[in-house]
Amino acid sequence: MSVSTGRPRPGPGAPLTAERESYLRLVAQGMSNVQACREVGVHPTTGMRWRDGRKMVDSGGRARYYPPIAAPPVVISARFLSEDERVLIGDLLRTGQSIRSIAVRLGRSPSTISREVRRNATDVGNYRPFTAHRMALTRRPRPRPGKLAHDKPLRDFVQGKLKLHWSPEQICHALPSEFPGQRKGTWCTKPSTRPSTCKDAVNCAAN
Repeated sequence: MSVSTGRPRPGPGAPLTAERESYLRLVAQGMSNVQACREVGVHPTTGMRWRDGRKMVDSGGRARYYPPIAAPPVVISARFLSEDERVLIGDLLRTGQSIRSIAVRLGRSPSTISREVRRNATDVGNYRPFTAHRMALTRRPRPRPGKLAHDKPLRDFVQGKLKLHWSPEQICHALPSEFPGQRKGTWCTKPSTRPSTCKDAVNCAAN
């Protein structure tokens, strides 16, 4: 006969939703799996499963695959042509529509349509919308890794000042004196001219 010890039986923990989101953000900024896991407080194996997915065999001997977690979809600015718009451009060009009439149909400027057709046409001058969309995406600039992701002294400094309830502007003004060896112009000493640096610092360090 077994004797109960009064301890609760072990069970699954609470979902690590916040940790997963922080991990994805840090990896997207350029951190390695080990660094990102250390920052969010999880084991590197957990990070690898989040990033690469997981294969396992259940108690019935069936192989199961859990896909990697996906980052939130990137919202593309409306100023860029969408794939659907490019398909419509291709359809209208094949019917003999002019650049100006296509622009009116899409609610875009004629220069936007003209530039799209000129830049993304094939070598023989044909406009293929799906090929054009891939070409446009490859030219789109990729976000650079965040500075805090690779600079622990800077990250510690920002986090410390945030705990003291410093504002982003106060942090920005203090950076040049705290880190005098950095290249001139790196820090935003005027919030109106370089607000993104302070905003990124606050967002990365606060999470």
